Amino acid sequence: MCGIVGYIGRDRAVDLMLDGLKRLEYRGYDSSGMVVSTENGFEQIKRVGRVANLEEALSNKKISGKLGISHTRWATHGDVTEANAHPHTSCDGKISLVHNGVIENYTSMKNFLLEKGYNFESETDTEALSNLIAYHYAKEPGYSSKNPFLEAVRKSLLHVEGTYGIAVICPDFPNELIGARSGSPLIIGIGKEENLLASDVNAITHCTQNVIYLNDKELVHFKEDDFTISTISNKSVEAIIHKVDWDTSEAELGSYTHFMEKEIFEQPESLKDGMRGRFSDDGSTAVFGGLNLSLNDLRDADRIVFIACGTAWHACLTAEYLIERFARIPVEVEYASEFRYRDAPLDKNTLIVAISQSGETIDTLAAIREAKRKGYRTLSINNSVGSSIARECEGGIYQHAGPEIGVASTKAFTSQVMICALLALYLGRLRALSYGDGIEIVKALKSLPDLANEVLGQSDAISKIAKKYAKYENCLFLGRQMMFPIALEGALKLKEISYMHAEGYPAAEMKHGPIALISENCPSVFLATSGEIFQKSLANIQEVKARKGPVICVVCEDGELPEAENDDVIRVPECHEIIKPILMTIPIQLLSYYIALERGCDVDKPRNLAKSVTVE
Repeated sequence: MCGIVGYIGRDRAVDLMLDGLKRLEYRGYDSSGMVVSTENGFEQIKRVGRVANLEEALSNKKISGKLGISHTRWATHGDVTEANAHPHTSCDGKISLVHNGVIENYTSMKNFLLEKGYNFESETDTEALSNLIAYHYAKEPGYSSKNPFLEAVRKSLLHVEGTYGIAVICPDFPNELIGARSGSPLIIGIGKEENLLASDVNAITHCTQNVIYLNDKELVHFKEDDFTISTISNKSVEAIIHKVDWDTSEAELGSYTHFMEKEIFEQPESLKDGMRGRFSDDGSTAVFGGLNLSLNDLRDADRIVFIACGTAWHACLTAEYLIERFARIPVEVEYASEFRYRDAPLDKNTLIVAISQSGETIDTLAAIREAKRKGYRTLSINNSVGSSIARECEGGIYQHAGPEIGVASTKAFTSQVMICALLALYLGRLRALSYGDGIEIVKALKSLPDLANEVLGQSDAISKIAKKYAKYENCLFLGRQMMFPIALEGALKLKEISYMHAEGYPAAEMKHGPIALISENCPSVFLATSGEIFQKSLANIQEVKARKGPVICVVCEDGELPEAENDDVIRVPECHEIIKPILMTIPIQLLSYYIALERGCDVDKPRNLAKSVTVE
C-alpha cells in the first residue's frame, strides 16, 4: 500500500511527482502530499482525499524546484487527517520523509524521542522515524568527513523493526535525496539528467524505462548528477539496470470510462500475450523459459503447495483442480498469511508455488522466504518483472498481462488461471498425459482469446441484467468442481466494487447453512457448466427457486435449462474443460462492474482497498 514518488533533476519536480502520484493512486487514496526544495527552502503541501485535491491546491501555487518527495496514503496508523498525511517533517524542520510500510517498534522510538524533547503532531508511525533521523542528524558532527545526513539515515534504520520503503530529504542538503527499503518495494528510475524514486514502475515509465530494483536493506543516495547504492550497514552494491518492456499507453484509459472496464475488455489480448511462445513446436505441450528447475526436479515433485492472497488465492484453487486433473499431482492451497506461521509437515519433494500479480504482496513474500529457509524449491507466477517475489524464487513464470491499474483484479486473474492451465499441461506431459490429450488441450488454449471475445460481445445484455440486481444487498455465488473457485472470485469482485455482501460456496454446500438466506431478496448466481455434474447443478437451482430466490445462471451453450427455473441466463461458448474457468469468469466480472456502476460506486478505487498489499 501507499505510493511514493521522489524526484531529483531538472526544474520540474512538482509536475512529475503529481503525475506519478496519479499513476500510483490505486495504492492508496486516503490522503496525499509533497514537499519540494525551493530557493526559499522546503515548501510542503498536504490534502485529505484523492490526489485531485492535492492537484487543486497546487494549482493556486507556483512551486518550482529540482528536488522533492511525495506520497499517496493508505491509512495504517492514525485517522485520515491532514496531520497524518505524508510527508512528515521532524519537529526541528531538518528531516522530511515519506514512508510505505509499518514500523512495529514505533511506540518505543516515540517514547525515547519524547524524553529527548521531540514533539509529535500526528498519530503515525512514520513521524517517529522522521524525528529519529533528526535526532541522529543533530548528533552528527558537522566537521566529519562523512555526510551527516546520510549517516543519520543509516543509524536510524538500524533501529527500525518492521517494513519500510522511504524517501528522505534534508534542507541542509538541497541537492540530495535518500531512499531505502526493507519489505516494501522501492524502484529507481534512471532518466536524462534526472532520477526518480518510486514504489511502483507505473509511476516512472512515462519518464524512463530504465530502472533499478532495490533489494531489502539497501539504500540509494542521490546527488545532483550521481547516485550510489549500498546496504544499510554501508557495504557497496553494484547497480543493475533493467529495462521495463511495458508500453506506457497500456497504463492510460484511452476511450474507456474506467480502468476496470478497460482491463476486462483487454483480456483476449492479455491471454494471447501470456501464451505467446509457450507451446512446443509439435503443439502437444507447454514450454517455459524461466523455471530454473530440472526436468527431474519437476518429475520428482510429489506435492505442490500454492500460496497466495486475495484474488490470486482463487487462482491457486483453480490450479488445484487443473493440476490434479491433468498432471495427477496432489495439490494444496494455502493462504500465504497463514502458511508463514504454520509448521506444515512438508517433504523434500514438495514444490512451493507463489502467485502474486504485483510480486510484492508482503504476506506471500514472507511465506516464500520461510519456505526457502526450510529448503523447499520455490516458483513464482507474477505480472511484474523484477518484483521481490520473482527475484527471490528459484524460478518464475511471467504473465505478460500488462499493467493492471484497477484495484479489483480482472485480467491479471484470468491470466493467472491461464498460466496454471499451461503449467498443468506441462506437468501432465512430463508424466502420464498422452500426446493426443496434449494436442487437444493446446488447441483449446489457442482458441481462448477468440472465445473470450465472444463472451465480451454479450456486455450490453449483461449490463441490462445488472440493472435488475443492483437493488439487492446480498448475493450468493454457487458452483461445483472447477466452478467453485470462480464462485469465490465472483463474490469477491461484487463485494469489492459494489459493497454488496456476497459469498461463494460449492453449490451442494448451500444446503448446509447458506440456504437459510435464500429469499426473494437474495439472488443467486449459478455457474453451471455442462458435463457429468450438470444435472446436480440443476437440482441446486431448483432448490433456490423453490424458496423464491432470483437466479442468474451462467451456463455453457450446450446446457439445457428449464425456462421457468431461471430469471436470467448468460451463455458462454462450449469448450474444453481446461479453459471453462476462464470463460466463466468474464461474465461475472462484467456483472459486478455494471452492478457497481448502477449503485454509483467508484469501481477503480473502491473504499478501504489498495492494489498492492505491502503491509501486514
